Order: sequence, then C-alpha cells, then structure tokens
Amino acid sequence: MFGQKFGYVDTQYILNKMPEYKKAQQEIQKVALAWQDEIKEKQKEIEALYSALRTEEVLLTEAMKQERLAAIRQREQELKDQQTKIFGYEGLYFLKEKELMQTVQEKVFEAVEKVSVKQKIQVMFDKSGQLVMIYTNPVHDYTDYVLEELGLGDKDDTIK
Repeated sequence: MFGQKFGYVDTQYILNKMPEYKKAQQEIQKVALAWQDEIKEKQKEIEALYSALRTEEVLLTEAMKQERLAAIRQREQELKDQQTKIFGYEGLYFLKEKELMQTVQEKVFEAVEKVSVKQKIQVMFDKSGQLVMIYTNPVHDYTDYVLEELGLGDKDDTIK
C-alpha cells in the first residue's frame, strides 16, 4: 500500500514575485488613499463647523445652538457611516481588493493544481496561510515548481 504524498507552497512568496500582484496592490493602495483623503476632508469640514459654532456661540439662542449642534452631529454620523461603508467588514475596500486579486489568485491556484497533478501530490498546503507548520522539510516545498509553472522561475535556481 502506498502512502499519500503531501507538499506545501508559500503563496505569499509566489504572489510577491508576480508583477500583476504588485500592480493590483498599487491600484488598491491608490483607491484607499483617495477614500482616506475624502474622509479627512469631511473631518476637516466638521471641525470647521465646530469651530464656527464655538465662535458664534454667544450670539446664538439655546435653540439655535442645539439646532446647529444637531446638524454637526448628523454630519459626523454620515461620516462614520461612510467610513464603515468603505473600510468596514465587506466594505468597498474589501470588495475592490477581492475584485483586483481574484484573477491573480486564480492563476496561482491553477498553477498549484497543475504542479500537484504533475508531482502526484494528494494534499498541498499553503505555508503562508493560517495553517501552522511547526516543521517543514524543504524536500516537500513545491513553491519553485509553481513559480516555474507561472513562468516566474529563477533561471539560476535548480529545482531539487
């Protein structure tokens, strides 16, 4: 009876070698910075409203003061809602990242599958994921094979 053959790859290492991954990361960063700038601008507007209220406070009736304060708090809540919509769990940032990374990850997974079939691997682990691998024998590391499958192999590196 033959045992099952296991192997592992480091997908984070592989992704970092892929130009399309780096391009996707840059695009995500660019979009995130634009959203952050938009949020900072709205925060400045709210701070300016508070400052104006403090300056004019002595001239306002209590009712006028409360009305202005309520309007400012409404803007603060809208800003919090926008932050959650963009950067919250499954927000726009998460969706944009997923969209841009999906094709890159699919490419890696297809290459891993091809290498697994060629090398007759029954189970392939991802060393970079949440799986804790206390010891790994490099003989079971198929990262270089996947890089080669993606056309990103190092010419000077010899696969064992």
